[in-house]
Amino acid sequence: MSKETFQIAKRPGFGNKGVPIRVRTNFFEVTKIPDMKIIHYYVTIFPKVSLRLNRKVFNHFSEDYQRVLGGVKPVFDGTKNMFTHKSLPFQDRSFDVELEEDNAPMGSKRPFRRFTIRIRKTRDIFMDDLFLFLHAKGNMTWNCKRAITAMGTIISHEISINHPTIRNLFYTSQGAKPFFGGIEAWPGYYQLVRPTMGKMMINIDSSATTFYGGGPLIQMIVKILGLRSPDDLRGRLSEREHQKVEVIIKNLWISDNHIPENRRKFKIEKLTQNSASGTTFNRNKINVTAYFQKNYSRCLLYPFLPCVVVGRNYYLPIEGQRYNRYKREWESDWYYWYYRYYGRMGYRQMDDIFRFTCQPPNVRANKISQGLSILDYQNNEYLKQFGMEVSNNMTVVNARILPTPTIQYHPTSREKRIEPKGGVWNLRDKKVATGATLSSWSVLAFLNLHNQVIKHFLRELITICNDTGMNIVMRDPPICHVDPSENTEESLKKAWFMAKEKARVKPQLILCILSHNSSLYAEIKRVSDTVIGVATQCILSKKAINPKKQYCANVCLKMNVKLGGENSFLIPEHIQFVADQPTILMGADITHPSPGDYKSPSYAALCGSMNARASHYIASLRVQTGHAEIIVDLENMVKELLRTFYQTHRLKPKKILFYRDGVSKSRYIDVLESELTAIKDACHSLEANYKPTITFVLVKKRRHTRFFPIDRQNYDRTGNCPPGTVIETDITHPFEFDFCK
Repeated sequence: MSKETFQIAKRPGFGNKGVPIRVRTNFFEVTKIPDMKIIHYYVTIFPKVSLRLNRKVFNHFSEDYQRVLGGVKPVFDGTKNMFTHKSLPFQDRSFDVELEEDNAPMGSKRPFRRFTIRIRKTRDIFMDDLFLFLHAKGNMTWNCKRAITAMGTIISHEISINHPTIRNLFYTSQGAKPFFGGIEAWPGYYQLVRPTMGKMMINIDSSATTFYGGGPLIQMIVKILGLRSPDDLRGRLSEREHQKVEVIIKNLWISDNHIPENRRKFKIEKLTQNSASGTTFNRNKINVTAYFQKNYSRCLLYPFLPCVVVGRNYYLPIEGQRYNRYKREWESDWYYWYYRYYGRMGYRQMDDIFRFTCQPPNVRANKISQGLSILDYQNNEYLKQFGMEVSNNMTVVNARILPTPTIQYHPTSREKRIEPKGGVWNLRDKKVATGATLSSWSVLAFLNLHNQVIKHFLRELITICNDTGMNIVMRDPPICHVDPSENTEESLKKAWFMAKEKARVKPQLILCILSHNSSLYAEIKRVSDTVIGVATQCILSKKAINPKKQYCANVCLKMNVKLGGENSFLIPEHIQFVADQPTILMGADITHPSPGDYKSPSYAALCGSMNARASHYIASLRVQTGHAEIIVDLENMVKELLRTFYQTHRLKPKKILFYRDGVSKSRYIDVLESELTAIKDACHSLEANYKPTITFVLVKKRRHTRFFPIDRQNYDRTGNCPPGTVIETDITHPFEFDFCK
């Protein structure tokens, strides 16, 4: 598809509805942009190594060859791009760099590892195009892109030397907090150069991640197993304990200390199956315990524990090794390891992380200020070299609080229409717009919960459901108790048959009661959605034991929608464009597996509105290759929704409003071109002359923009900006139609 088939909308103007306010945002103005040309060089390092070694090799090169570089301090992005503020005295030249080898064979001295770094000039970057672009007088040219890349590298180069860095994030031990299981949460900061209306800004936000706290490896094992001290290790690890420890410590860097004058670093590959006393090596078949006693006069205190494997036939006892707080020379795949480990955290650790990262607005603002002091732009020698200056103050921008929408409930409600206050409301004195009928269902308890407790909860839930307009025909559904360790699919089928046997009709819903630490939710949804074909509603046992009316009302709303009901809708005046002509609203997103997981698939979802109120939706799902950004089978998914819309109304939509979530900035055009083509092809395949108006809205993912209200009257109850706050000036695109909310 050629680019002429679509047009990225330019900003038509600015809105004026709502109450104008002023807010602070975590954007810091670049008050002085480099006005000289920036010289771009390509860097190639032989042999090819990871990102952390790339940076280390480059930093050694920059320090060792300052005379050759003519006093210039180049900046490097860690991959291949280097920038200088003036030309170097050569166009293309190679240099030798030597680094000490970390992974020397056991018993040998550290050799030097030799690298060759080649510096080759590519072209000059002129800043004129960037100034034109910022003032809406020019497009995003190659010069613009490279100028923005260069500025991003300039601000991040020094911080990457002194702190562990992952893409646009860096982390610091200042304010680190230890958690259960031998891990620590470290605060971090995000920084990115962004072009805005007439200015360049730096977006700074607080972040966090999990690290291992440095210390003796034996202490980490103790923490992983939930013990108090190494004295609690009484014997060999059980199979389950062995697996648990191995999963967590695999890929961890440790340093040995049995040769104090020659400490080296190793990466753990796995644990031995046998203990140190039972693990033998070399021709003499000497075991590790005896070897350390003979060669290093070290008597192992825990010979019954396994050894760590750090290379082919290299075994180290767990005691006496220290694991590193972090690897200063960061592995390129370390980012993925955090997430792999994070995915294995227990509920206690997850709760700790949540409390550590969930911050009220004033605390987050202070954290951002702390990050700014760590970045210390004012004293950054690289910024000074390029003539860049950055403000220390958050940017103050204009915003508007949009009028509160009116929500409609059933006409027989005591309160038919409401305008939510502060973005929240409840079901008191209201009935759902269209109540569903529930005549065949069952309860499946994945724990030992007394029937009387469950029946008391059901009475409360059914009362609330009937009061809010649902029709619960079966008031005493069958209750099925199962052990959570049993096969989930068989358990759900059992509950399904119990409901069918009692009601004599196909079951509509299975209410599942889970314990707080249950991991069954995903499997329940998989089986119910793809195997059995029945709606499920999961609740926690602690909520069933002490049922609250508000909680039951929330469950009622979920059940009603799953059964085909309609809870509420916006009054027609708010969405006149939907009512004026047949219009379908679509929303699409992709759920990806964890970073580093290249075996699991991604799941693409598309939903579409089926009525003029835009309150009833159907969905279409696909499984596709993991981490693929573009929805592969979007054409057929769109066709499914358009056919259902036509079958419902006997009309074809004249307008399609398509919201696409989860797209990174670098993939905007790729996703837009591919998926807009798929939507058009879907329309054309249904009817050759069917050409509805398509509006494609991209929703930015992982946005680090934060807003902080200035005046107390504009705070919500949590200290945030009130719901409906929108920003469309100052920090938005120089001329494209975007906004923040």
